Amino acid sequence: MPKTLNLTLSPKQAASTEGWLSVAVRLLGVKREQVALARVLKRSVDARHQTPKVLLTVEIFLDGDQKPQDIHFDYPDVNGHTPVVIVGGGPAGLFAALRMIELGLRPIILERGKKVAERRRDIAQIHRGAGVLGDSNYAFGEGGAGTFSDGKLFTRSKKRGDYNRALQTLVFHGASPEILYEAHPHIGTDCLPRIIERIRESILHAGGEFLFEAKVTDIEIRNQRAVGVWVGDTLVEGAAVVLATGHSADDIYEMLHAKGVLLEAKAWAMGVRVEHPQALIDRIQYHSDDMREWLPAASYTLTAQVGSRGVYSFCMCPGGVIVPAMTDYRECVVNGMSASARSSRWANAGIVTEVRPEDFPHLQDEWGVLAGLKYRQQLEQRAAEIVGGGGTAPAQRLADFVAGRISIDLPRTSYLPKAVVRRGDEWLPDFMAHSLKGGFRQWGQRMRGFVTNEAQIIGLESRTSTPVRIPRDKDSLQHPVVAALYPTGEGAGYAGGIISAALDGTRVAEKIAEWIK
Repeated sequence: MPKTLNLTLSPKQAASTEGWLSVAVRLLGVKREQVALARVLKRSVDARHQTPKVLLTVEIFLDGDQKPQDIHFDYPDVNGHTPVVIVGGGPAGLFAALRMIELGLRPIILERGKKVAERRRDIAQIHRGAGVLGDSNYAFGEGGAGTFSDGKLFTRSKKRGDYNRALQTLVFHGASPEILYEAHPHIGTDCLPRIIERIRESILHAGGEFLFEAKVTDIEIRNQRAVGVWVGDTLVEGAAVVLATGHSADDIYEMLHAKGVLLEAKAWAMGVRVEHPQALIDRIQYHSDDMREWLPAASYTLTAQVGSRGVYSFCMCPGGVIVPAMTDYRECVVNGMSASARSSRWANAGIVTEVRPEDFPHLQDEWGVLAGLKYRQQLEQRAAEIVGGGGTAPAQRLADFVAGRISIDLPRTSYLPKAVVRRGDEWLPDFMAHSLKGGFRQWGQRMRGFVTNEAQIIGLESRTSTPVRIPRDKDSLQHPVVAALYPTGEGAGYAGGIISAALDGTRVAEKIAEWIK
């Protein structure tokens, strides 16, 4: 039987297999040559004390122990099987398709954007300030918003499905096995595109279908049942329709609302990206300047309560960059990402606060359930107007923002096309600016050096989730009024990242298979 050990190591000991294995064999009382296989099961960094420690759970196989099998998935041929229409090629849609194939259904994926390689070129154009295509950008295209926005895999929603199986699916399609044991697994935006391509190949090889640049313009409902969707003048039919459209598909919400399909308003959060020198975050978190030889770029997770509002960090990107995530040049939207090495000189995170219906009462009568959506759009457009649009983002030095001072200039930034000095109070609503300042003050007391003019805020971080939910029955996961309509993932209001969306898409696929059979 293999032996499992929990090790508390110095960063140097944990940095290499030989380093931690030498400790493990000594504890087991065996010789190194008796070890047939050694692998890490869990890894995390404990930086709560003055000297950081690395916590490892490892598994040691000695000669004669049965070794674990390699990860493998079989996707049967589903040509000619019952078709199911999936709107959206992000993680919810892709994982729904993979699970449908395993269950004998034939997925037809409609993606409004382009294939991942073509999408990469359109994103490069945004960074050059040459324009943004409405259906091929950081939000839309094969793989969804996460493909070019970091590839973080951490989720607190592990009870929603088989979290480990989702990670194993990614490893099977080319992800590093490290994601199976890291406390905060991360693929990186430089690696995730090829994994998305391999998932597409699995789906196509099994008989599934992809339609790219296939923007859904309407949904076909007969006798209160979804039977397909329209792409222009073409009707694509299936036994069920899965809506996995992502958090930026405003036109889908508006189309459903116009057709009288039940929607719900929901709470969401908005704020800014804050960007620090990574070396400063390393010093704060690791209490030292010499740990980066052995430890990854340091991260943080922050929460605060300011009056009645929560303020928190979101999508923290160590060794990352800030990117322009708008879907139209009349908007200002930013996001963060890291490559797999997390080696840039900057660290950034979304810092956001709650947004509530009472924050936009002037829109309630006219827009009803879509009032929050319209409010978000107005704030994005206002921020763009203040700086002249074109992908430019407003920014202010952090300490100046907290103190209510004007910034004369800005520190260097990772953001492209460019950032320009504007007071945060100009482009943030009063309640949001007040809450963010309060949060930063609290964190500055906990993390000495965090509130500094070496850092800056850049806006607007507005796509943490959608202000609208497409409701569904908690047992069947179908829409409560329109049968065979299955909302899923982040855009429908049931997920908040790559893995939670993948788990939700998997659940929906299983419910569809139960319903059809």
